[in-house]
Amino acid sequence: MKQQAPILILIAATALPLPAQERGERRPPMVPLPPRHRLEADRPPPTSEQAAAPAGSIEFPAEFRRIDGYGNHLDFPDVGTPGHPMRRLLPNDYADGLGEPSGGDRPSARAISNAVASQEVTVENARGATDFLWQWGQFVDHDLDETPVADPAEPLDIGVPAGDPWFDPDGSGRIVIAMNRSHGEPVDGVRQQINEITAFIDASNVYGSDEERAYALRRLDGSGGLKTTDSVHGPLLPYNDGGFANAPGSSADWFLAGDVRANEQAGLTAMHTLFVREHNHWVRVMGRANPELSEDDLYQFARMIVGAEMQHITYTEFLPLLLGPEAIRPYRGFRDEVDPTIANEFATGAYRLGHSLLPEIVRRVGPDGETIDAGDLPLAEAFFDPSLIEDHGIDSILRGLASQRCSELDGMLVDGVRNFLFGPPGAGGFDLAALNIQRGRDHGLPSYNATRRGLGLPPARGWRDVNPDPEVRARLASVYRSVEEIDLWVGGLCEPHVPGAMVGPVFHRILVDQFTRLRDGDRFWYEQALPPEVLEMVRRQRLSDVIRRNTRIGDELQDDVFLIEVPGAAAPRRRVPGRRR
Repeated sequence: MKQQAPILILIAATALPLPAQERGERRPPMVPLPPRHRLEADRPPPTSEQAAAPAGSIEFPAEFRRIDGYGNHLDFPDVGTPGHPMRRLLPNDYADGLGEPSGGDRPSARAISNAVASQEVTVENARGATDFLWQWGQFVDHDLDETPVADPAEPLDIGVPAGDPWFDPDGSGRIVIAMNRSHGEPVDGVRQQINEITAFIDASNVYGSDEERAYALRRLDGSGGLKTTDSVHGPLLPYNDGGFANAPGSSADWFLAGDVRANEQAGLTAMHTLFVREHNHWVRVMGRANPELSEDDLYQFARMIVGAEMQHITYTEFLPLLLGPEAIRPYRGFRDEVDPTIANEFATGAYRLGHSLLPEIVRRVGPDGETIDAGDLPLAEAFFDPSLIEDHGIDSILRGLASQRCSELDGMLVDGVRNFLFGPPGAGGFDLAALNIQRGRDHGLPSYNATRRGLGLPPARGWRDVNPDPEVRARLASVYRSVEEIDLWVGGLCEPHVPGAMVGPVFHRILVDQFTRLRDGDRFWYEQALPPEVLEMVRRQRLSDVIRRNTRIGDELQDDVFLIEVPGAAAPRRRVPGRRR
């Protein structure tokens, strides 16, 4: 993009009246506006830090990242773009070394789920992490990777043990949980899975990973904004009127977003809605301050800020809680030799840890802190139902995510996703734990012990080396014949946590590797690419700020939505990133 004239930006605590079609959104502190538009704020007075925020002009960026990620690395412009294979940190464990699923000599994935992942009573995490831990994790995951399934189908069904009380109550021994293999392409003769979206933290889940979808999401009315659907609860996502690829179907009954999975569950849809509103917040702010900017300029500038906010929230709120405050080393700038490509062990193994954090109930909370009249949502009823958002909006769900401790991160999953039935027992359904295990075998992921060896960790010689807890050891030993059989996802979840973190050593190393490469291998990383005044503003943002300015939620929401106070729990430290260290 050609160099633009300086644009006017004022960072202060202000508020503006909202257009009727945007009711339900609320202005926060620290929105940039020209001095002539400054009005009385409806938020608390600015802090001394906010009052000292810079005002003046900034240079319009000469370049924005492309929707498809092309050209992020100048010498290798395809790095991180859609349609390329995921990388492997370690050699594959295919049965034939080429593409046949692994684990054929191991117990059924459903048998392992019943033995290890069964959870009769929900155990809340001891750190005080809220449901925003898993919800933000899922939102970011859908910005990083999506693996298509094989077409035509390549069934890799999961055998159900005879007499399984949920799936085979009649004891027929013929029941399976259906699963289709992921699409694979040969690379040097070896089957490799494909990432269909950009690998970067670039808000592709908001904007899309290809120009056609990105164009369809835009208003194209001169504002630079994204399409929304008017609602008494505030603007919602647009519907899929164009028949774009979407889950669970391409009809106009479903919402449309940058990622095909936006309708998957109500909390995720709420997050997509929130960040579409956030984009439209920034185009209004910039348009009022700089009426000479073109529609494309406004769109790209707002997109740049939203992507930067997602990066900042991930690395200053989410990851310090999950991995510990010192897990990711300080930023030293873009490194062209760093490959940000998503690792199979990350996408198909370690980062599926969030399934352990899920609750049985998704809370819906009103401004008074009480459950709304419509009630909380059983997790099993929160999937693929746009009416939950159409009828009640997103505010109650966002308050609920911040009000409840998520489940402990361990080897167990709640029944809502482990014994999800399509009808009465025996009518079919799915088991998320079994599917995760089987998907790892489909992708030829190395076993737990092979991963430990490959990461430079000592292998487990006995059950106690996996976890000294007698109950965990007994669960593993009841289904696996040897520690060498343990699947990566199972073993990684069962490990004791690294001090200061919520994951064990294997997942910790995989996650630190991936999130370090995502940052250091991104030429448009916010700490490097943003103009200084904009960077200063973004560094002051928290997820709670994004929520308050785009909903009717106010001070009933805590500033750190990822944590609620637990007596006796140590408060995790936060690292404030710097441009260079």
